[in-house]
Amino acid sequence: MLLQEMSWPAVAALSKDTPVVVPIAALEQHGRHLPVFTDSMLLGEVVRRASEPLGDRVLWTPLCWLGNSHHHIDFAGTMSASPRLYLAMLADLLENLLTHGFRRLVLLNGHGGNIVPAAQVVFEVRQRHRQRADLLLLAATYWTLGPNPAAPGVTFEQARMGHACEWETSMILRLAPQLVGDLSKVEAVPFGAAFEPASRAWITKDRSAPGHIGNPGAASAEKGEVLFRGFSQNLVTFMERVIAWDGKSWDG
Repeated sequence: MLLQEMSWPAVAALSKDTPVVVPIAALEQHGRHLPVFTDSMLLGEVVRRASEPLGDRVLWTPLCWLGNSHHHIDFAGTMSASPRLYLAMLADLLENLLTHGFRRLVLLNGHGGNIVPAAQVVFEVRQRHRQRADLLLLAATYWTLGPNPAAPGVTFEQARMGHACEWETSMILRLAPQLVGDLSKVEAVPFGAAFEPASRAWITKDRSAPGHIGNPGAASAEKGEVLFRGFSQNLVTFMERVIAWDGKSWDG
């Protein structure tokens, strides 16, 4: 179900155990070869594919395209909410849905810079409603919900998501190939180790002059279809767990 297509009485009539998913993404630079709306386009397609088998058991809000992208702000076209403003915005979205009585809320993320804020927000909102044992507040990123997508005869160079990389470029090649620039001159940018396992603060220019991280040259539309199928199935499996939650248990 799409929230934007429903009247308020129809929304009010829904079971309050209906999971509500808020897709959050970004509008930011994606190297010299991909559109700035890449994250939002990709998340939108994963949601579209997953929503079909889930049917009327899940309520989806419109995708929130403004993300926490200040680390990309040196590149033209990037639009970003500063971290604390973004935290406040996500918190308000959750509080809106809680006001309407919904109890199972998912921030579904499609941008690396949103991972930490989304996790922080669900933690903070839970503290505000600490007397309630019936709430399920989740932050999830679509490419971490299950095993990496795979298919016979298709080999991926990357083992994890980068930025405007083999994975994202492949998916845009599958979704909107006319928006992909010339890949013949795009060189790979290594992920690096960056003092792992610590988390190092960074801006994109610390890691990449052209703006991408990974190897876009290894991308193909075929790989993009494998990724979309795998990620959307992982999302369906995850949402089945949310639907099946008994309303009180810690595990799910």
